Amino acid sequence: MTMQHSLPERTETLGADLRALRKARGLTLASLAEKLDRSVGWLSQVERDKSEPSVADLRQIARCLDVSVSMLFRHDPAEAEEAGYIVRRGGRRAIGSSVAGLVEELLSPDLTDDFEMVHSTFLPHSRIESPVARPTQEVGYLISGTLDIEIDGRWHVLNPGDSFRLRGEAFRWANATDHPAVAIWVIAPPVY
Repeated sequence: MTMQHSLPERTETLGADLRALRKARGLTLASLAEKLDRSVGWLSQVERDKSEPSVADLRQIARCLDVSVSMLFRHDPAEAEEAGYIVRRGGRRAIGSSVAGLVEELLSPDLTDDFEMVHSTFLPHSRIESPVARPTQEVGYLISGTLDIEIDGRWHVLNPGDSFRLRGEAFRWANATDHPAVAIWVIAPPVY
């Protein structure tokens, strides 16, 4: 007997989120369709929620956009009157790449705004080795723990209540402590 795994319910804004992710990566409909080996018409229908992609399609789209497949699913559907406005703790979507030691959740209801808000947990003794540079403006606020952040080649130690700003500079982070560090990031334009 084979077990079927059910996937979480798809978000009602899948098409809008896909369009925002595509644009944030500087991809045209044609260039993403080519990467997916699909027609521009099919991708356009998916982005307008006129066509529903298969799970295999979603996996391929996630790979091309460098996001997790779970990012494309809602974990706890919002109540109808809260949809698009409120994100409950259990309704956050896991986002980001699979960087070891970093757990990111989308706090914004979707990716259709000019920015996104992210809850980031940096696990103890985690770090990224290579600096990252993105064509974004970002502001972060450390809620708890201690986080080391290198911005444009200079290291800074952040403690609870400290904040930082990035304007496209190369950065990397490290949590050298035995405790998680938790930060809230606002990123414009959305990258996840």
